[in-house]
Amino acid sequence: MKTYIVENGVQASEKILTLQAEGYDKEHIYLFAHDENRSKHLTEHTNTKGIGLKEEGIFDKMANIFVSRGEQIRTRMTSIGLSQHKAMELEEELDEGKVVIVAQ
Repeated sequence: MKTYIVENGVQASEKILTLQAEGYDKEHIYLFAHDENRSKHLTEHTNTKGIGLKEEGIFDKMANIFVSRGEQIRTRMTSIGLSQHKAMELEEELDEGKVVIVAQ
């Protein structure tokens, strides 16, 4: 699993194209941003994978209704295989307005 931190949507698009050239399928590339609208927009624009019930699990999804955005993002990151520690590190980058890309 590879993780990348980029500054904006343009860099995210470039990194995703690079990952595809390296053989990663878009179904295995995940994009995270702290602002929910920004995350949705970038995911749609870059045609990357959204995290749904399959990755997150029904109970985690229900639990996320009651937690902060940061906790929700960390839960989603761990649901695709990142460690709790790595998810915390990456979520701190998101706090600074950056975008995180994870490729499996």
